Amino acid sequence: MNRTDNRRMSSIARQINLSFWVKRLGAIITMDIIIVGLIFATYFVWCEKSVGGDVVLENGIEVTTSEDIRSRHFESEGSQFEAVYVIEMNDGEEYRFYMYEDLEIVIPAAIVLGVFQFLHLIFSAFGTSGIRRKLKPLNELAKRAEYMSNMAFDYNQYNAAKFEQLEHAIENISPDSPDAVVSTGDSELASIEIALNNLLKHMRESQLQQARFVSDASHELRTPIAVIQGYVNMLDRWGKEDESVLNESIEALKSESEHMKELVEQLLFLARGDSGRNHLNKVEIDMSEIMREVWEEATMIDEKHRYELVDNTDATAKQYFIGDVAMIKQSARIFLQNAAKYSPEDSTITIKVQQRDGRISYIIQDEGIGMNEADLSHIFERFYRSDKARNGETGGSGLGLSIAKWIVDAHDGVIDVLSRTDLGTRFTVSFDAVSKAE
Repeated sequence: MNRTDNRRMSSIARQINLSFWVKRLGAIITMDIIIVGLIFATYFVWCEKSVGGDVVLENGIEVTTSEDIRSRHFESEGSQFEAVYVIEMNDGEEYRFYMYEDLEIVIPAAIVLGVFQFLHLIFSAFGTSGIRRKLKPLNELAKRAEYMSNMAFDYNQYNAAKFEQLEHAIENISPDSPDAVVSTGDSELASIEIALNNLLKHMRESQLQQARFVSDASHELRTPIAVIQGYVNMLDRWGKEDESVLNESIEALKSESEHMKELVEQLLFLARGDSGRNHLNKVEIDMSEIMREVWEEATMIDEKHRYELVDNTDATAKQYFIGDVAMIKQSARIFLQNAAKYSPEDSTITIKVQQRDGRISYIIQDEGIGMNEADLSHIFERFYRSDKARNGETGGSGLGLSIAKWIVDAHDGVIDVLSRTDLGTRFTVSFDAVSKAE
């Protein structure tokens, strides 16, 4: 096959890709149609309940009977089309509802919904890129099968039939079925079937992981979007006249937008890491020097806790390691922020540096709420937070420890966690040490 053939997408890859995006687009369009339909249905019900007419007591509530209404129709006014919903009563009285003015309050909510759907598509794109990488070997095999099935096998029709049989078995797999396997019933193709089915299994696991990631990201973004939407509605109703409402809304919108910005940046960092696009600028690092800088930053930023620096390295036989300075400092800051977040005020947070058995380590230890064994097995999962951590005071996105774990893994490091409920938590991060270069 030439280079052009290598680049083309097989029929299987096209089927999976098209099916995925058609379903995503169809779900979004269906949701939008339902929302628009509910908005207009609510609006027309409100219009009819707002008109005059005979009043009937129904469960203690005054309502207008539908018999009082003679007709309903739409008109347009002005030089430009402006829809007017007109209700004529039996007594000749006419009620006119200007739909553009009445529904103008829906515009901010539509903008927020559009932003949410745009972000949802972005995260879906991250998910499909991971699936494509997993599907690449399968796609290459499918292209090879297509190529060979189109060749003239006049000299060996038996082999041609084998490849056609395998290709048909691959094409008949439903991309949405979790239990679908490649099966031809031919013992001579059994080893290829096992390899393909193992690949499908790993691909499905990756797809589920990406789907959970997108779902959790959407869930985390829903809260700030809902808050923003609420304050936008409050501004629309009272903010134009009430300065206190205006100031409160502005501060809340600034805070929630900053939170969304931080969350999106963390998501992009992890997405770049998953795709191998986070670049590490590795140099020789002195752990003692790095941790002293982190300790100085913490003491200046956080006055509510006491920070203690302990350096147990041997100055005469100091060891170093190879890594990215900015990334290592970021990982240490994440563990420190986590310690401060779940530790009482005036408690001590210890930063320790040690070298032992050919490894150099930094340790972050707090006197906070600690974690139980059930939580410890999940703390590095994306968006995971223990029950004690889920409150308005601590906040956070649940991505910090996942980012720290990615950084340590990228440096071939190891994280050991020791925690006891109501006593505190200790994170020990270790790297392979090297001798000082001459």
